[in-house]
Amino acid sequence: MEYFLTEEQKMIKETAREIAEKYVKPEREELDRKSEFPYKIMEEIARADLLRVFIPEEYDGLGGGIFEMALVVEELARVCGGVAVSYAANGLAAYPIILFGNEEQKKKYLPRLAAGEIYGAFALTEANAGSDAGNVQTKAVKNGNEYLINGTKQFITNGGVAQIYTVIASTDPKKGARGLTAFLVEKDTEGFTFGKEEDKMGIRASTTKELIFQDVKVNEKDILGRLGMGFIVTMRTFDKTRPGIGAQALGIAQGAFEEAAKYANQRVQFGKAISSFQGIQFMLADMQTQIEAARALVYQAAKNIDAGIKDVSAASAMAKLFASDVAMKVTVDAIQIFGGYGYMREYPVEKMMRDAKITQIYEGTNQIQRLVIASHIIRKY
Repeated sequence: MEYFLTEEQKMIKETAREIAEKYVKPEREELDRKSEFPYKIMEEIARADLLRVFIPEEYDGLGGGIFEMALVVEELARVCGGVAVSYAANGLAAYPIILFGNEEQKKKYLPRLAAGEIYGAFALTEANAGSDAGNVQTKAVKNGNEYLINGTKQFITNGGVAQIYTVIASTDPKKGARGLTAFLVEKDTEGFTFGKEEDKMGIRASTTKELIFQDVKVNEKDILGRLGMGFIVTMRTFDKTRPGIGAQALGIAQGAFEEAAKYANQRVQFGKAISSFQGIQFMLADMQTQIEAARALVYQAAKNIDAGIKDVSAASAMAKLFASDVAMKVTVDAIQIFGGYGYMREYPVEKMMRDAKITQIYEGTNQIQRLVIASHIIRKY
């Protein structure tokens, strides 16, 4: 379904698909096996100007928004969820700066993110602060016109690869979530180091590392927004970027469905293609119906955000929730259609199922998404 895409959006989608087919597909198995960040592929993505699509024009971007980013993420994820999130993490890093950065911060970082000169990351999660985002233990203590950051962040996508990090730290522990502040921290800042790289079940082409802060000095001019706005920065950023996770899930589901449909036409049992059996036909019909429903929800949420609609929390949560649940169901069904072969790494659906699982977990678990949706319902009625 074209969803009334503009010519520019069609071109973005086609370019992303071409890169996925030409550069990602031949490398995805090795990237997954070796757990390697796709540097060369990211260079091709940057060369095609796809890192510019969600950056405003005044900062060397193409002036698109979440919808354009979602189109790229979907096409990349259709082939490899790990490469897709390596790309999407730059959107997650750019949006706090787009939404809350001052002019100096925007001019310093956004053009470089748009060009692919640097990569970004968003650092919120800690050992005891996952779903409970207000329980951040990393501290930032004022020292003159500087702050000293101490603490550890965990499970950070693009960790070690990124050159610029939005770091959420507590500047007033007594205030809880209202005492959090967002800081921009550069990779080469003294005292800022990296711990282990996580050995993940899926999305292994993306880098996930621990961030360690030991008396890391940042200037007060590196605060995003204002002191004490860290929780707001986080929540408003996630409201904008959650459809991107929905798009990743959507792409994974689409890729798995296509593989299963092709295999069902080729696989012969009892003298005919298994696609001729009603049991398989019903599975394929349900898979495609669920994918199209997820696509409608993801695209609408993204368009609502880009249209400037203020209250998008529930729509974003629904898009992420539904699409990720669909991704898990579709990838499991795809493996079932492949039978024993689907369980083997020789075929891509095994990887797609592993990649799909994380979409139900990060940027807020699906249980948290249900809480967001429910709170919106309760407030409204």
